[in-house]
Amino acid sequence: MKYKILITTSSFNLNNFPKLDRLKSIGYEIILNPYSKKMSEDQILDLIDKNVVAMIAGTEPLTNLVLQKASSLKIIVRCGIGMDNVDLLAAKKKGIIVTNTPDAPTRAVAELVIGHLLSLLRKISYDDRQIRIGNWKKPMGSLFCGKKIGIIGAGRIGKMVANLSNSFGATVLAYDPFIKKSNDLFRIVSIEELLSQSDIISLHIPYNNDNHHFINSSKIDLMKEGVIILNISRGGLIDENALYGAIKSGKVSGACIDCFEEEPYSGKLKDLDQVQLTSHVGSYAKESRIQQEKDSCETLIALMKKIKLYE
Repeated sequence: MKYKILITTSSFNLNNFPKLDRLKSIGYEIILNPYSKKMSEDQILDLIDKNVVAMIAGTEPLTNLVLQKASSLKIIVRCGIGMDNVDLLAAKKKGIIVTNTPDAPTRAVAELVIGHLLSLLRKISYDDRQIRIGNWKKPMGSLFCGKKIGIIGAGRIGKMVANLSNSFGATVLAYDPFIKKSNDLFRIVSIEELLSQSDIISLHIPYNNDNHHFINSSKIDLMKEGVIILNISRGGLIDENALYGAIKSGKVSGACIDCFEEEPYSGKLKDLDQVQLTSHVGSYAKESRIQQEKDSCETLIALMKKIKLYE
């Protein structure tokens, strides 16, 4: 039986896999995502079989059904940070090691947050669209300096967003149930204080059942008039219908969204000039992507050695 390593990220440059030739020489077959996009559960089920022993995964749904079919699977390495697409309980029951590459995407995501925010504040994207259709409007923007930005989730990315925000002269508030003390980057506050005091709110938490629609109508009601909301984290953290209504009413002055409940996104937020949308590209900076892929491969080989799948 020829064992397989499945790489399911929407794209992957095998030149970043230094042990590839060695794996092939000892009998492993490398299978890439044939769709060049995020796969559905059915597509993964068609691709996976009992010969797959290890995976480098993207954000596709690795459900209990998928893991049950992958009867020989021992390792899942998430090429990225979030692991909410993996049924971790099912993986644990089957003895599958699940890990990620948390460091490489950090700066790419943090810089996209700041890029999105500056573009929205200065109406760069909006002005560009207007010029292209013949409107010379010279819209008045505003500065990031002097604003209060509330960061929900102060892990690696949240901390880097805080650091970058400080360099612009913003005041940083943070809510994170795992961090109790303020520091040089931010002041720890309650979620209620963050929502009511922040001019800008940026989400940096994982998606799970507890965080489903973390930003909803009731939390939006607590926010300042004219607040800006950013989600460069995970789809499902924001009730998109509630956000749409709040923007239409003027309660929320703008939003930057990179992650959606359903992707590709085709909802009504795209009809609003106050909203900037990107196609889930938080970690898609060339340098970051290369590092993520190298980290994934190094982690995979180390784990394969540990459980005697690679000598």
